[in-house]
Amino acid sequence: MNDENSENGGLQRTIDWKQGLAIALGVPVLILPSIGYFADYVWAFAIIVWALSVSQGFMQNFAYGELATMFPKASGLPGYAQSVFGSSTGNRKYDQGKLLGGFSAWSYWFAWNPVLAIFAILIGSYLKDLIPAFAGVPDLAIYLASGAVVYIFLMIVNYRGLAGGATLGYILAVLSLAPLIIIALAPFATGHFELSNITGAWLPTDWNWDIQHILILLGLFAMAQWSACAWETAAIYGPEYKQPRSDVPKALFICGSICLVTFILVQAACTGALGIEGILAEPFSPMLPMAQMTLGPIGGALAILMLVAAMILIIQTAFLGASRAMYSMAEEGNLPEFFGKMNPHGTPVNAMIVIAFLNMGFIFLGTPSAILAASAIGYVCANGISLLAYVKAKTDPKFSKLERPFKAPGGWQYVALFFGLFNLPLCLIGIIYLNSLEVGWTSTIVGFVVLALYIPLWFYSQKETKSAA
Repeated sequence: MNDENSENGGLQRTIDWKQGLAIALGVPVLILPSIGYFADYVWAFAIIVWALSVSQGFMQNFAYGELATMFPKASGLPGYAQSVFGSSTGNRKYDQGKLLGGFSAWSYWFAWNPVLAIFAILIGSYLKDLIPAFAGVPDLAIYLASGAVVYIFLMIVNYRGLAGGATLGYILAVLSLAPLIIIALAPFATGHFELSNITGAWLPTDWNWDIQHILILLGLFAMAQWSACAWETAAIYGPEYKQPRSDVPKALFICGSICLVTFILVQAACTGALGIEGILAEPFSPMLPMAQMTLGPIGGALAILMLVAAMILIIQTAFLGASRAMYSMAEEGNLPEFFGKMNPHGTPVNAMIVIAFLNMGFIFLGTPSAILAASAIGYVCANGISLLAYVKAKTDPKFSKLERPFKAPGGWQYVALFFGLFNLPLCLIGIIYLNSLEVGWTSTIVGFVVLALYIPLWFYSQKETKSAA
């Protein structure tokens, strides 16, 4: 692990836990594309799936919080796995532990990276519905224009480091989370919420606890954790917190508490107000009819503006997370040095530019569902490997002397092992099966092809490192 930091041109320690929390608060918005998706498969039981998934996030993030204080210079999940598995003798030309740690980081990068394209497409579609003048413009042109504007805007905002991005995060958190909660609470205040819509429709009438439906449920848990566990992103800024030992746990667990309330509230409100049939009538935007029903004629426009602000926030979260994941991999020698280049303000601009162009390419696919399904494969792999890294860090004697200002409860390595195996292989098998039902094998093939691309990049980076030495 390279311990060089800001004094040698690395990431700058410029933010506190509140700023890291502000950036990570885009995560609750990730429920929006999945409200109808989950209701279609498991009806009101989707509320339970979200609750269990956010709780899973707490279990996993106890481990990640400890890893953050063990490796304060590491950059979140990508850095933790690389620090643990990449710390062997280092005498071999191609270190298998280093390869595994880097692959975990690459999987995490692939999990966050497509968020940019997914939500750029959604922003374009919402704006096209909102502004009549856009009605005749081709969808692809709207998607590309919205993506380009958002990417350029965020690159300018974040050029001078995370502090500027966190300021934007404060603003957008208010613009997105406040209306999200208001719209979700509105049915309770107006009397439109009916508990019978939940209690009378817990699961589809043809639901059976057979292997097929269990696989579907495992696939939904894989999709759910992509949204509901993603607040671990607050830990990825470990090298940039002024006090990483205290800031990381604070940012993680406050964000997790907000996610627990938000995910349960939003799904329950939609189900209780609209019923399953009402949600499935608007599977991609059930918040819109709920807002119109409870807030009046302006509710729809308000909801669209809220969603656009929220999507910019989650793009900001993904943009920063994906670029720092690439920086972390380059610093560890797991990606070419090009991705580790920083500007004078400690921002990995090269990585951000590459990610922006790559996502502009993703937009040409025009179908966010297939992109999301593929990226969930990466997230399952990243979490599984990172949790196993925690187990190794707790049981390997060579890590026993590392300082651990924040410690998970005693015996937490067994909890981490359980959820590591839950991710790999159970959720991975589930998401592959669910993908086969939804979009055929395309997204699964794309997912594994992108993950496999890491292998030649890694071997190239090893040759680059050896030649530099």
